[in-house]
Amino acid sequence: MAACATIDFEPGRNWSTQVAERNAELMAQQPQRRRRVRTPEFYFARHFDNSRLVKAPDPARVREMRLFSAAITVLFSLVMIYGLQHFYAIESSYRVESEKQVLDQLREENRQLRLSQAELTQPGRIDMMARQLGLAAPQPGQVVHPNARADSGTPVIAQVTPPAQ
Repeated sequence: MAACATIDFEPGRNWSTQVAERNAELMAQQPQRRRRVRTPEFYFARHFDNSRLVKAPDPARVREMRLFSAAITVLFSLVMIYGLQHFYAIESSYRVESEKQVLDQLREENRQLRLSQAELTQPGRIDMMARQLGLAAPQPGQVVHPNARADSGTPVIAQVTPPAQ
């Protein structure tokens, strides 16, 4: 296993001299690091001068990259549109289901109100409550309906006729 170390080189000394000294120092430390196994470690100095390299423009590569970018953009847009439609459909189904539950609740409440109305308007119940309050059944001719036409054969309780002038 190679040792990883940073090397601070002194500016006044020769590069190769400093590398050789560092290698000698690492060789001296090897027995302490490993037991009975001596693996030499060497640093090789390589100098690359890339200042003269110039990247030439490649129009075919640029065209390929633009086409690839456009294709990826279209694909991404289609996936996003599909995803939005899918999530809107799910949201709509949840909304429809909640509206169905509200409709069922309203139907049940309406049924309960109709039962309550039928119970409250029961003639026997109304008659019993009227008797508890001391009311009696009306006598014949006691009830006058203002919209009803008077038959000529039935007796009339009272009529007011204005005097002729």
